[in-house]
Amino acid sequence: MASIAITLENFQQVILDESKHKLVLVAFWAQQIPESVELRDKLTTKVSPFTEQVLMATVDCQTEQQIAQQFGIQGLPTAILVKDGQPIDGISGPQSDETVATFLEKHLPQPEDLLLAQAQTLFADNKLNEAFSTITQAYQANNERADIKLLLADVTIQLGKTDDAQVLLDSILMVDQDSYYQALLAKLELASQAANSPEIQALEEKLSATPKDIEVQHQLAAQYSQVNRHEDALKLLFRLVQAGDSDSKDKSKELFLDVLKALPDGDALATKYRRKLYTLMY
Repeated sequence: MASIAITLENFQQVILDESKHKLVLVAFWAQQIPESVELRDKLTTKVSPFTEQVLMATVDCQTEQQIAQQFGIQGLPTAILVKDGQPIDGISGPQSDETVATFLEKHLPQPEDLLLAQAQTLFADNKLNEAFSTITQAYQANNERADIKLLLADVTIQLGKTDDAQVLLDSILMVDQDSYYQALLAKLELASQAANSPEIQALEEKLSATPKDIEVQHQLAAQYSQVNRHEDALKLLFRLVQAGDSDSKDKSKELFLDVLKALPDGDALATKYRRKLYTLMY
């Protein structure tokens, strides 16, 4: 990542305007002080993966003494973090890789922050399976954070894992029960109602009356799958694959594989039923 050299001309834009949107890390250096050049380069390397969150800036104290004075710089090497036009943290004196890392760790995003942002983008693009996989990784990295739990609950509702979503929402502390949390409670209620729609109830009654009707079972499995009751669909279809004659078995197996394809990668339910099918076939 290239850093921006601060001058009197761009001072306002970088220090005042840019720092409203992201952190600005300013390294003060001078050619005749090698430690300051070293710190500038170390910081530039360390923050290069975080261009979305941090803007790297440098001040050459030989040519921009006025700016160094404005920041009250006493000696080199020095680096200062600026947010909303105000210095919020800094380091001075020669630094090791460890002290640089410790200084930055407090301010740089954690791995789960990056995963959360990635999952939000995937979810907005309706890539549910990828969003589920990514937000699950964030949750594994930090299972205390409400923002991660809420997004995971949202994705699990969309995937029909209503019981899992309920557990997640039950674990949200009162202080974190914001408007997003309230919206998810409502969404969960709707998903639970849809999972037992009048169409499904009618097909279940029909199946009760004619338990051997394969067509009704196929229709019911398709309805279950549409409202994300994947396990009910797989149970029903697996019984048909086990017992059916060759024609109905092929159709049942095709539907069974379609339901499996709808599940996210690594889903425990998909693994369980793939194994069952494999055992049956071989």
